[in-house]
Amino acid sequence: MAKTMERSSPTAPKSRAASNGQPAREEIALRAYHIYLQRGAAPGSEFEDWMQAERQLIAEIGKPHRKVKAKSAAA
Repeated sequence: MAKTMERSSPTAPKSRAASNGQPAREEIALRAYHIYLQRGAAPGSEFEDWMQAERQLIAEIGKPHRKVKAKSAAA
C-alpha cells in the first residue's frame, strides 16, 4: 500500500515562535505577503507590511490559547 504524503497549507503555518516569544521569519514573511495581497498587491510598502505582520504575530503569540471542545454527536 502506498503512503500518502500530508501537505501542510502554506496559508496556515504552524507557529514556530522562538523561545523568546518572537515569530519565525517565515511566518512574518507569509503574513506580510497576505497583507500585501489584501492591499491590492501595490508595490512600495514592503517595510510597513513586514512591521504590521510582525506586530500581528507577536500579539497572537501573547494571547492565551483556548481549547475548543468537540461537539457531541448525541446532541
